[in-house]
Amino acid sequence: MADVQQIFNKIKERQKEQKTLKQIYKDVLANSQEYQDILEELDTLKAKKKKVEEVLKSELRSEIDQLNSIKVDIDSEKEILSQATLTKILKGEPIELIDENNNKYEPIFSVRFRKY
Repeated sequence: MADVQQIFNKIKERQKEQKTLKQIYKDVLANSQEYQDILEELDTLKAKKKKVEEVLKSELRSEIDQLNSIKVDIDSEKEILSQATLTKILKGEPIELIDENNNKYEPIFSVRFRKY
């Protein structure tokens, strides 16, 4: 198996290459007049869409507030589920969830690194 540092270095190298190619692509788009015209049209349509959405949201204020409350509740319950799952796994207990359609779920963990 490859060394973790070697794998990390290879990923960083590929990310630099990816960044360079993305910049080339962005430069080509920036120099395309047709693309710039389409972006202007898109901005106009987005502004129009936003105005319509705001009018409709004001008409449905109570439903929008309820929707936001539900979102917060779901996020909170997901955090509780994660903590309970981790606790059970640390105790060595098996975890399997089943939804209303009898689909089975198993926990998935990932490791990420952050710069410090």
